[in-house]
Amino acid sequence: MTASAEKFTRQTLLDVQPLTPSLFSLRTTRDPGFRFRSGQFARLGVTKADGSVVWRAYSMVSAPHDEHLDFFSIVVPGGEFTSELSRLKEDDSLLIDRQAFGFLTLDRFVDGRDLWLLATGTGIAPFVSILQDFEAWERFDSIKLVYSVREAKELAYLDLIAGLEQRDYLADYAGKLQFIPVVTREQHPGALTERITTLIENGELERAAGLALTPEHSRVMLCGNPQMIDDTRQVLKQRGLNLSLSRRPGQVAVENYW
Repeated sequence: MTASAEKFTRQTLLDVQPLTPSLFSLRTTRDPGFRFRSGQFARLGVTKADGSVVWRAYSMVSAPHDEHLDFFSIVVPGGEFTSELSRLKEDDSLLIDRQAFGFLTLDRFVDGRDLWLLATGTGIAPFVSILQDFEAWERFDSIKLVYSVREAKELAYLDLIAGLEQRDYLADYAGKLQFIPVVTREQHPGALTERITTLIENGELERAAGLALTPEHSRVMLCGNPQMIDDTRQVLKQRGLNLSLSRRPGQVAVENYW
């Protein structure tokens, strides 16, 4: 099979940045033909010592207009993929599928006034991509980014998030974004402390946002721990917010590639 006919390209690792002993970000070169919508994911492949390739799905953190690709990963102890991935260094090679996948994109919603982005852990990745694209800022009157981690040191991309409204192409939308951190295992200044589902059920999330979650106005995207996604979907369903399907537009979009 020729290289052009293969389903993947071989890219070069440009940078690896550890956040904690178990969390790290990585940046790779980008094939000129690779296209994606903010919120989608790519399949990454690492080559093991025996020559076999292990593949896993990772959301793009970078924006569609960036010349590079950024990803955010957790190290799974003994994990076949992340153990190999975490050992890679600058100038090493990484395989990336030629096609992007996933439906955690803004075209899941046909309307809506307020965009809620609810993430746990590395589930923040697609939302950082979405927030670097002007579509969300143009379409919605307000954007609430809710980011839940166990310990404050796990909060990633804080400088990037804080600087979004200073970017030239987003300057006209200043004031739309509110960042709501959630730290569940320790006290942290400015952060809520309970699980996202609890914060919705007791009304604390809406109080912090100064905004109600309603079927009429709210459009909610979920990414992160599968249990969080399932539990939050149920809580939202009780509030009349339902999964958005191609045959039945709704108020909630999720990513299930874990």
